[in-house]
Amino acid sequence: MTQGEFLDVVMPFKDKLYRLAKRLLVSREEAEDATQEVLMKLWNKNSDMSEYRNVEAFAMTMTKNFCLDKLKSKHASNLKLVHSNYAATGSSLQQQVEAIDSLSWVERIMEELPEQQKLVMQLRDVEEYDFEEIATLLNMKPNTVRVSLSRARKAVREKLLEKHKYGIG
Repeated sequence: MTQGEFLDVVMPFKDKLYRLAKRLLVSREEAEDATQEVLMKLWNKNSDMSEYRNVEAFAMTMTKNFCLDKLKSKHASNLKLVHSNYAATGSSLQQQVEAIDSLSWVERIMEELPEQQKLVMQLRDVEEYDFEEIATLLNMKPNTVRVSLSRARKAVREKLLEKHKYGIG
């Protein structure tokens, strides 16, 4: 595969790799490094790329595994899960502030979810993967993905309702 062909295959989902890495790692810099590392690994496997039916799923799995390995490494003490994927579209300042506050609370709540639920919610609700793709990426059955997503959403919903009902806490 030529460099141009490689870029045509990989570039459409490069941002998804970054967002997944950002969900799993502490900072923009860490996510950029992880994405670059995965892209380099893909380039090194360039000649074998035709073996993979879904290069995007393979790349997402590589990203997930790379980030999880990084989290498990001895440097993991400075890493924590964060995510900000908010874009406002011409709403009032009050609505923007409320949306940012809600997103911030969702991020904090997601940080407390079990790892599997966190990943499933990221892949389904942020990256918009279908259940079969998530099942393949995480080595799970589609029904298990659905249950995990349902539990994650329920936990987030309950915590948000609790926060709104009782105020910031």
